[in-house]
This record gives sequence, C-alpha cells and structure tokens, in this order.
Amino acid sequence: MNNRQILIVLLVALGLSGCDRSLQSFSLPVGDVARGEQVFMNMQCLSCHTMEGYERPAGEHELSINLGGKVKGLKTYGELVTSVINPSHRLAQGYDRSTIQVEGESVMPVYNDVMTVTELVDLVTFLESHYELEPYEPTPYGSYH
Repeated sequence: MNNRQILIVLLVALGLSGCDRSLQSFSLPVGDVARGEQVFMNMQCLSCHTMEGYERPAGEHELSINLGGKVKGLKTYGELVTSVINPSHRLAQGYDRSTIQVEGESVMPVYNDVMTVTELVDLVTFLESHYELEPYEPTPYGSYH
C-alpha cells in the first residue's frame, strides 16, 4: 500500500468509529427515586423480579429475576435504560434460558407504548439506586523476596 491508500484506509476507519450507536453521549433528565418506586410497583415488576426490601405479591411466580443488590460492576444508566426499553438486547445471565426467553426474545413485556419517558427516567433512577458496588478485594499472593 502506498501512503495515499493508507491515509484513505485510516480516514475510513476513523469515520466508521464515529458511527457507534451506544448510549455514551445520550442523557436523560434526572429522575425521582420515589416516583420511580411507584412506577416499579404500578408496572408490577415484582411479578417477575425480586428486590431486597420488597415483597412479591401472593401467587405462584414462574420467574424470579433479581434486581439490585451487591454487584462486582455497577449497571450503567444506559444499560438500565436499554434493559427496560429493549429487554431482548441482553438476556439475564445465570437463569435457565427456557424460562426467560421464547424463540430468542425476552419474556419481559415491552413497555415502550405504555410507559412515559418521565416514568422511564424515574424507574431507571429508582433501579440505579438499588445497586451497590462490592469493594474490590485483591487476591492475596505470597511474598516475593
């Protein structure tokens, strides 16, 4: 390749790298935790999810997907928004696939036509407040002399 071809390849690569559709620069307004809790209850999230401090309604529940608690890596705001508006984007890990999906699609209902943007913002703020980052504990290794 000559210098001109290398320059063209580099420019195309740089241009394509700007086509990332992630939520890194996407920002919703600040939500309200108390209103988000009300959305959580109104949307009956506890019929399929569990969360410390909340009791599930009476009745049999096929699913019990845990939300919140101590985690090794915090859920980002963007990940939580995506989980609510596009539940099939990334299915929950550690659960029997046959109980959380049908033909590759999440069994979680899509609330996009039911929930307002304000409710989404409040719900995500509420969910975000229930995750706690576990402190990092390095693996102890023997002393080297």
